[in-house]
Amino acid sequence: MRFLITLILTLTLGTSPVLCRTFVHPGAINSLEELDFVKARIQEGAQPWKGEFERLRQTGQATRSPHALPRLHSKSQDAWQAQDDAIAAYAQALLWYYSGDETYARSCVAILNAWSDLEGFIAGNDQDRLLAGWMGAVLAPAAEIMRLYPKWTTAEQAKLQAMFRRAFYPQLNTASTWNGNVDLTQIDALISIAVFNEDATAFEDALLRLRNRSRAYFYLKSDGPLPHPIMGDGGDLPKFWFHPTRWVDGLTQETCRDNGHHAQYGLGSALHAAEVAWHQGVDVYSEHQERYVAAMELLATQFLTGSMQGLCEKDTPAKSRQNTWEIGFSHYATRKGLALPMTRRLILEQIRPHAERMSCNLNFETLTHAELPGGLGCCTRNSASLGK
Repeated sequence: MRFLITLILTLTLGTSPVLCRTFVHPGAINSLEELDFVKARIQEGAQPWKGEFERLRQTGQATRSPHALPRLHSKSQDAWQAQDDAIAAYAQALLWYYSGDETYARSCVAILNAWSDLEGFIAGNDQDRLLAGWMGAVLAPAAEIMRLYPKWTTAEQAKLQAMFRRAFYPQLNTASTWNGNVDLTQIDALISIAVFNEDATAFEDALLRLRNRSRAYFYLKSDGPLPHPIMGDGGDLPKFWFHPTRWVDGLTQETCRDNGHHAQYGLGSALHAAEVAWHQGVDVYSEHQERYVAAMELLATQFLTGSMQGLCEKDTPAKSRQNTWEIGFSHYATRKGLALPMTRRLILEQIRPHAERMSCNLNFETLTHAELPGGLGCCTRNSASLGK
């Protein structure tokens, strides 16, 4: 079932025209067509979906109950509990939709409703902004799926929307001054919350930030001898980029910092935001295609060869792998028909066999986005790229 809510945003600057935005639900990181495709494959016992589904059912997230708090300190042990709750909500939303078992739906709604009382984040630093990004980027997609559950009332949904405005917007609307993966995580959360909240202004803001940060996080030689600067990144770009020895296409701002963790989080968050935009009919994938594809292929090459390709002072790649390659590969290789040979190999040889399935805002991509047919998930009503 698809719900269409048309919002009219009147721009008051000069003679700017009225901008109409129609939001598609569910339409955060999962579209209805994609959810139905995976559900059918699970019912058929097809792989990798059936195996990933059973793997998820056996995790603690499948049965987790909420540990919500009225205020959240991002540097306390409570922050880990909060992240686990957010991931559990998304896990249970997926399990409900794929299985039809209302036990998962009731449990997911309990988590969402419990966190609806959150007043705000109280550490007063950029760690709050990062935690809000990690949580919002999975709570909002969970809520988007649960729109389809008829027993989650409109009043309960409105309460969660109000909480997002009250507690999350203050942390997400200002970009972190830390490394670029934090800003991209904030963007991932902001654009998904904007869809759930039916907030055209927040959606446009997220698109603009994604454009600016993508140009400042993923380097192309056509940018010039140094990357595009962005406010807050400091005046010493080589230092901010951890002193790469060479500037090549696909280098990320954090490749030489830690390509097993931070660079994958930056890339994954950017691709998540692009996927949400795609589901809402906005193609930012094409605008950033050269950057994203080059980054995916370069990181994959480093991981597959065990060498940083002479780009950093340390030549050994990090060991950790995140389950965040499927979404970008699905778009560029399947939807668009591009060749990403190193990314394909990495997914088959390292990501599916060995990557973590649950980590902050990077979760369950093999289950939700592996092997999707090329025509799924695209809404073309708002096909123009926005925020230019």
